[in-house]
Amino acid sequence: MVDQLVRATAADNGIRLVGVITTRLTEIARQQHQLSYVATAALGRTMAAGLLLASSMKRAEARINIRVKGNGPLGGILVDAGVDGTVRGYVDYPEVELPPNAKGKLDVGGAVGHEGYLYVVRDVGYGYPYSSTVELVSGEIGDDLTHYLVNSEQTPSALILGVFVGAAGVTAAGGLLVQVLPKAARDEALVRTLESRLSTLTGFTPLLQAGKSLPQIFEDLVGDMDLQILPETQLVQFQCGCTYERVLGALKILGEEELNDMIEKEGGAEATCHFCNTVYRAGRSELEQLIEELRVERAEASP
Repeated sequence: MVDQLVRATAADNGIRLVGVITTRLTEIARQQHQLSYVATAALGRTMAAGLLLASSMKRAEARINIRVKGNGPLGGILVDAGVDGTVRGYVDYPEVELPPNAKGKLDVGGAVGHEGYLYVVRDVGYGYPYSSTVELVSGEIGDDLTHYLVNSEQTPSALILGVFVGAAGVTAAGGLLVQVLPKAARDEALVRTLESRLSTLTGFTPLLQAGKSLPQIFEDLVGDMDLQILPETQLVQFQCGCTYERVLGALKILGEEELNDMIEKEGGAEATCHFCNTVYRAGRSELEQLIEELRVERAEASP
């Protein structure tokens, strides 16, 4: 199935559901960053979560940043996702690999670490971004972000994330976000029923591997609770905003002395984008052009 995000409501708009399939974009990230199995799962879960959390934002330019910093060997994870369906991200040590955990699954919690912090920054598209910090619960990403939603946004939520990666690459990835809004939270019987059904789910990727679409997953979960699936299916993709021009702009900020030093010692400059691992190279002539531009700008600014 194509990477996509679908929204729905239930219980007379008292329950909000969002599902996302991120199989292809997670595979792209795996290839570009040369991720290990456990690093693929960790980054893939966080990217799916970023898209799910960003889906409730209103302005087209709104974005959300998720940073996970645990005491495990993976180091940190940073993901940037937008309401426009684009996402990018990286891990500090993509080559880290661990044996399976006691359940025979990829040990994301061990790789991330069970102690540390989760940082969430919401840029709503105007004014100052909103930031929140919570301690990690397990390092498994889904548990930690559910803890964030309950404590920082005070919204009863269930977040189910999954990435299935093997020798052939990523074959299933995505997630499901279910939130109980205040009007439904007062109905204790409804909440208990929803909790019971969520507890029977063994994960998200098994549903995709069974051929379930996002609307079918919603139907199985809350089809008898006045389910309303929103008509728009949003495509999602791994996309980074870095460009060669932006790299040149960043080099220019270094100033004439530093640029001359790069020319003399290296004959040029090389920069790698952390988010997509794209390598940009600027030769002697490009750096000399930047120096000339700096001189012209300095002369024009002089009285």
